[in-house]
Formats: sequence, C-alpha cells, structure tokens
Amino acid sequence: MTNRKQKRKPEPPPKSEVPKVQHSPGGIKGRWLVNSLSFVLVILAVVVILISVGVSGYYYATVRDNLASRAATTSDTFRKYFTDTYDQFYTQAEATVTTFQDQDKFEQQFLDANGRILLSTSGLSGGGVASTEDASQALSGRKTAVFTGRDPLSGERVMSVTAPLLSARGDLVGGVRYITSLRIVERQIWMIVGFSLLACLLFLMLVVASNSYFIRSIVDPVLKINTIAKEIAAGRYGVRLQKTYDDEIGELCDTINYMSDEISRAERMKNDFISSVSHELRTPLTAIGGWSETLLAGGGEDPEEVMQGLTIIQKEAGRLTRMVEELLDFARIESGRMKLEIETFDMSIELYEAVYMYENLLKKSGIRLLYDEDVDANYYINGDRHRMKQVFLNILDNAAKYGGDGKQIDIDLKRDGGNIVASVRDYGQGIPEAELPFVKEKFYKGSSKQRGSGIGLAVTEEIVSMHGGTLDIASEVGKGTTVTVTMPSAKSEEALGITGAISKAPETPFTEGEHS
Repeated sequence: MTNRKQKRKPEPPPKSEVPKVQHSPGGIKGRWLVNSLSFVLVILAVVVILISVGVSGYYYATVRDNLASRAATTSDTFRKYFTDTYDQFYTQAEATVTTFQDQDKFEQQFLDANGRILLSTSGLSGGGVASTEDASQALSGRKTAVFTGRDPLSGERVMSVTAPLLSARGDLVGGVRYITSLRIVERQIWMIVGFSLLACLLFLMLVVASNSYFIRSIVDPVLKINTIAKEIAAGRYGVRLQKTYDDEIGELCDTINYMSDEISRAERMKNDFISSVSHELRTPLTAIGGWSETLLAGGGEDPEEVMQGLTIIQKEAGRLTRMVEELLDFARIESGRMKLEIETFDMSIELYEAVYMYENLLKKSGIRLLYDEDVDANYYINGDRHRMKQVFLNILDNAAKYGGDGKQIDIDLKRDGGNIVASVRDYGQGIPEAELPFVKEKFYKGSSKQRGSGIGLAVTEEIVSMHGGTLDIASEVGKGTTVTVTMPSAKSEEALGITGAISKAPETPFTEGEHS
C-alpha cells in the first residue's frame, strides 16, 4: 500500500496581521463632508453660543445698570432732602411719581419700611406687597437688590431693582423700586441670535458648496483614473487620461498615462518577441527536419551532400542552443536567480578568446577584424569570467549580424584610470537616433530585419551591471555602431595575489597587420 503525503493546507494569517478595511459610506466625498462639516458645525455652534451669551449679557447688564443708577440717584436725593419726616417723604414721593417721564419704559414704585407699595406710576397702590424678592432683600439688607425672572402676578419676564430709602440719621424710611419688562430686550436678543444663525447657515452653505466643488475636482479625476486602470487591467493598453489641473492629481494622470504607454509598448514588444522567437525557432527546426529527412531518405550516398547536411544541422542546432541559453539567462535575470561565480581574472583573456572563436567565422564572411590591445597593461577585474566571455560573444555576434555589411570590426582594449574599457565598433548601417534609447530593452528589435530574439543586449547589460560596470552604445546612421563596456579594475593587491600562470589562447594569425 502506497503512503501518500497529504499536502498541508496553508494556514490563514493571524487576525492581527490582516489589515482592517473600514467601511466608508459615501466614499471620499462622504468622509470629506462629514469630517469638514463636523468641524465647521462645532465652530459655528461655539460662535452662536458665544454671541448669544455675549449679547444677552450685554443687554441685561445695560438694563440692570440703568435701573440701578436710577434707583441710586433717587435714593440719594430722598436721603438728603426728603426724609426728615414721613409726611415730607410721602409728599415728595407722590410728586415724583406724578412727574415721572419714562412710564412707557419703566414702572416706578415707592415702598414703606414693610415692603408694601405706597405709590406707583402704574396706579398700583393700596398697601399691596411687592411681588418680587428684590424688595424684601433691599429693605432687610439696606442694600440695593436686583431681581430678574418672571413676575408672579403677571407671569411676564421682568427685571426689578430696589434701593432702600434712609433718613439722614440712617433710619429706614422705605424703598424706591424700578421695574421694566424684558420682552423688548429679549426680542432684540433673539433677533441678533437669529441673524447670527442665518449668517452661520449661509456660511455653512458656502462651505458645503466650496467643498463640493473641491471634492469634485478630486473625486471625478480619481473616478476617471479608476476607470482607466480597470481598462488597462482588462487589456486595453495605451488608453490615456486628460489632465485638467497641474497638481498632484495631474501628476498622477501623467504617471498613469506613462504607465499605460509603457505597458502598451511592452505588450507590443512581447508580441513581437513571441512572433520573432516563433519564427527563429521554426527556421532552424525546419532546416534540421528537412536535412534529416533528406539524409534518411537516401541522401547519404553522396559524401559531400552528407557533410553539407550535417554542417547545416550542426549550425542550426548551435543557433537553437544559443537561443535557449538567452531565454534561460533572461528568465534567471527576471526571477533574480542569476548568480555570479566571483573571482579575480584577466579580462583581456576572455575578450581574446571571444575574438579567437569568431575570427574564422568573420573571415569566411569577408569581415576584417582589427584588434588593438596594450599588452603591457593590467586588465584584472573581479567577476565571473564565463559571463564576461558571454558578454563579448553577444557583442561580437551583434556586430557581425547588424554591422557586417561594413566589412570591418574594430576591437580596442585599454585602461582608463581605475577602469578597463573594451570597445567594439562596426561600420554598418548604424542605429536610428529614435531607436537608440531602446535598443538595450528586452524584446526590442527596432526596424532591423535581422533575425534575433531581441533579448541579447538586455541580458548583456544586466550581466555588466551585476559586475558594477556600464554598457554604452553610440551609433550614427550610415557610419556604424560602437559598443563600449567599462568595468572597474581589481585592486592591485588582488591581481598580484593570483597564483598560477595565466596565458592567453594560442595566437592565430588575423588578417595581415590587424593584431597589435
């Protein structure tokens, strides 16, 4: 019986690690309005309260001070001149009530020592007791007293002030009392509060209107960005946003447009790459399959034909191998799995071996190869010697493929301060200026009709970058292309510490006068 290991289901992340998504009714607009209006409402409520308290306090204080001033004046006048006898007091009080000029605003009353009303401008008399407590407080305490509230008799809100009337000897004779209705005062207070509320309401409406306009200027572009993002996610690459404002939202629109263009271009490049790779794979496979069928069908009787078929099969198989290696390197780079075997080595050896491998092939194609190197210089670097050889092979292959019609390739190796510079120049048709910034990007082939996967230079640049170097391409249409690899040289002590003899591959004759 076979025991099968059951796969363990992945455990869900702890609840504490799951980000909590808060519900947002109304979206950004709802949150903005709630937050801003809540703050504004609190401020307006505080303003209305302060206005109400301040206005009511001011009006009440004005009325109170007016009544208290009248009561004090009357009290002082009676104490000085009209309190020697009760008859004198009563006669003067009666005269004062009769000649009182502000009956439409106030009521004036004179009280006896027990708080009973003796005389009143309203005609109220006959010994009735004052209805509010200010009278009893003033007479008992012999100090001016104030009352604000509802009159028990009329039910109306009033303010009354009572001042004691004392004789010259200090004896209590009675009191003078002033009463006024608060109806007009409170009406004015409510009018001011109402105007304040109306002003606050208008201000609130302006805030809502301005916020709504401002929110629309944010939310509407965000909604459009969301729509465009969904279209891009659905595969409609290349769609663009219309920028309205030159601000952060406008910058985001530019970024989305740039992203859309880049994705569209990458998608086109990917499709071109798939088409190109399909074609590149089909061609050698067709050649290999055709010659295999020819040889199997009896084409092996002619030795020359057999050698020709095997040569083609070997050549196309090698091309397939190189393509597969490029694809594997590209996959390793994209996934971050490309590793370098770092050591200190002489870069001139790897360049020379690459030149040596291409020398015969270029000679058969009628391409002259000029190689220039200062044999006395030190070309040690820290890196992966096999990957650096791959770099030079890719560059030479491109020079032969795209610049071979110039029939000459120049290779130069030199030191430049702390760097080692290797350059490969061809004299072909060159690269158009508009295509030059993109030639190192993956899948890019430009207007060239030459066969290739479009990832060789991308892999080459990545390898050079991993070594801390740079890959530069300069080109001019009709004059050729120069590819320059600049690598940081190894420290002198590292180079001197290498053990074992290192020599270049055996020299083979280049075209006459071409190697120095």
